[in-house]
Amino acid sequence: MDDLTLDKLALRELIDNWAIWRDAGFWEKFRTVWHDDGRMMATWTQGTADEFIEMNRQGWAKGVSILHFLGGFTCEIAGNRAVTQTKMTISQRGEVHGVLVDVVCTGRFFDFLEKRDGRWGMCLRQPIYEKDRMDPIAPGAVVDLDPEVLNAYPVGYRHLAYLQSQVGYPVKKDMPGLKGPEVDHLYATGEAWLAGNPITWSGHSWG
Repeated sequence: MDDLTLDKLALRELIDNWAIWRDAGFWEKFRTVWHDDGRMMATWTQGTADEFIEMNRQGWAKGVSILHFLGGFTCEIAGNRAVTQTKMTISQRGEVHGVLVDVVCTGRFFDFLEKRDGRWGMCLRQPIYEKDRMDPIAPGAVVDLDPEVLNAYPVGYRHLAYLQSQVGYPVKKDMPGLKGPEVDHLYATGEAWLAGNPITWSGHSWG
């Protein structure tokens, strides 16, 4: 196989490993998908890869249930840099107003990656949140949501944010969705990264 095909396969394996190792709690393996300066943007936390891993460890110990499922994948490669997009769902289970629910959010992982010393690693993961829903687990159960709280969050992840805010997380309110200036800015940042420019995102600049 040619080098481009090998790079694409390596990138897809990295993306798959992120989901499998994170959801299984394989924290040492999970750390290997990131470069040392990698950052993670999630609705419930934003920070370095190490900070993200530690918060996941703590949530895991407390019984926080968040799982991921991956779908279609595409990538753009320019030299030692790449931008990938992967269709995904985030599934979180928890209690809302005393009712056990599942929230499923559909979107994409938008990733900035770089090959350093022959190894691809993640520099930034920014999810795109397209739509979500909340379903009570018990048949016939009903959960009454506060419309003011629900509508305070973007349409792409408002049910996920509602659940996460009930758990006690400070949820970010300006994440990219399917349309709008936030996702347009993300696409432009990806193009700039492939052109050799540093990543400038959410008040940080690196690369």
